[in-house]
Amino acid sequence: MNSRSAQFRRDGFLVLEGFNTTEACDALMQRGQELAADFDFNGHASVFQTSEQSKTADDYFLDSGDKISFFFEKDAFDNSGKLKGDLFHSLNKIGHALHDLDPVFDAFSRSRQMKALAADLELNDWLIIQSMLIFKHARIGGVVDVHQDSTFLFTEPDSCIGFWFALEDAYKENGCLWAKPGGHQCRLHARFQRKAGGGTEMIHLINEAYDTEGMIPLEVKKGTCIVLHGLLPHYSLPNSSRKSRQAYAIHTIDKKTVYPGTNWLQRDMKKLRGF
Repeated sequence: MNSRSAQFRRDGFLVLEGFNTTEACDALMQRGQELAADFDFNGHASVFQTSEQSKTADDYFLDSGDKISFFFEKDAFDNSGKLKGDLFHSLNKIGHALHDLDPVFDAFSRSRQMKALAADLELNDWLIIQSMLIFKHARIGGVVDVHQDSTFLFTEPDSCIGFWFALEDAYKENGCLWAKPGGHQCRLHARFQRKAGGGTEMIHLINEAYDTEGMIPLEVKKGTCIVLHGLLPHYSLPNSSRKSRQAYAIHTIDKKTVYPGTNWLQRDMKKLRGF
C-alpha cells in the first residue's frame, strides 16, 4: 500500500497541495462564467440548501443528473422573487454532469494527475457520477451543513469517494471545509432519496447527531485537491469575507456495487465513465 492510500484509509481524507495549476483553475472558473452567461434564467429559480431538502425536490433538481443545471443561493432573492444582485453572483452551484457534457470540465476531471491518483488509491473500477462547480460567493455563499456524501450517492456496499478541488484559496473566513481525521469510521447517518409518489425525503438511519468534536479546518491554497471518503462527515460555514471561494467537486462510485433506483441522482449507468 502506498503512502497516499494509507493516509486516506487512516484519516478518511487526503489533502494534496499543488495538484492543479493556477492556469487550470482559472480556466475552470472562466468556463463557469461563460456557462452562467448563457443560462436562460427566464424566472426559474431552483434554490440549493442542505438544511431544507424539500427546497431541492423540484423536477429541475431531480432531472439534473445528466444535464448542466443552475442552482441559486437561498438569500439571492428579495420578497418579490427578484434577484437582489446579478445572476452570476446569485448562483450557488452548477451541476451535475459538467464532467461528461463540457470539454473543459471533462479534461480537468480526467487529467493525467487524476488518472495517477486514481491508480494510487486503487480506484480502477470507479466511475464519475456527479460533478459540481461551487461558487461560495463573497458575503452570500451559504452554509453547507454537516453531511456524508454517501447520504446522497448511496451504493451497496458503500463506495462513494469525492474529490474537491480548490479553484481559489480556501480559509476559515471564506468557508473552507471542516473534517475530523478518522471521522469516516462511523455508520451512515441518513439517505436522501426519491419518494415513491414524487419528490424526495431524508431517511434517518440512526438517531445520533454527527460528532463534530475534533473537526479541523482544511485551509488550503488554490490548486489543492482534497479526497473525501463517502462516510466522512464534513461541512463548510458561510462565506463572511470579501473574497469568493470557488471549488469544483466530482463524486465517484465503484461500478461493481449496486446503485439503487431510489437515489435522487439517476444516470444511465452504462454510459458512465471513469478517469
